[in-house]
Amino acid sequence: MAQQINILVVEDDNDINQLLCKIIKKSNYYAQPAYSGTEALIYLEKKEWDLVLLDLMLPGMTGEEILAEITSKGSVPVIIISAKSEQQTKVKGLRSGADDFIAKPFDVEEVSARIDSLLRRYKRANVAPKGNQLVHKDVHLDLEAKKVTVNGIKLALTAREYKILVLLMTSPNKVFSKSNLFESIWNEPFYGDDNTVNVHMSNLRNKLTKANPTEEYIETIWGMGYRLKS
Repeated sequence: MAQQINILVVEDDNDINQLLCKIIKKSNYYAQPAYSGTEALIYLEKKEWDLVLLDLMLPGMTGEEILAEITSKGSVPVIIISAKSEQQTKVKGLRSGADDFIAKPFDVEEVSARIDSLLRRYKRANVAPKGNQLVHKDVHLDLEAKKVTVNGIKLALTAREYKILVLLMTSPNKVFSKSNLFESIWNEPFYGDDNTVNVHMSNLRNKLTKANPTEEYIETIWGMGYRLKS
């Protein structure tokens, strides 16, 4: 029997929330409505979710605050659905850890297709043989032994290269900006565009490519950052 897909719908407008839940149920997924940021936080703490649909303008806590909470605790995929459709809002949302952005008013079929597409991508990327292993293509990362093999070849990574790879593989569909990476790996504030992240990323890519020249593992999303290439 297939495992149930659980989707949290965080939207304060009752009609829109019910419409989104209806779209989700039509695909035979379980939909849980939440009408405020505070209510969403309770559901997020109580249960594991496969996907979150998130409005930005919410009572209690803003969508941005909820997104920060989700991304700090794991790799649950998030689709922002918002009337704030300015380019800057979209870019900020995606840089903050959202996987997709749908502007209101939305098309019902498009929402359904994007939900299915994102769930498929996460399912593919998160297939791992054991709880202490991360797997992407032919990259196998053993979290316990801190060992990485590509194409059956063991990689000699520096501590920071290893941490960058763990971060990317833990959230395989997220785009990490340079500041995200720097602050997560170096645990220091990011004060601007220095070359530190570029150098470590370049070294990591070179080692991956050397082990398997026919495959590309990390892609640069222009103007935004890096993510695993699906």
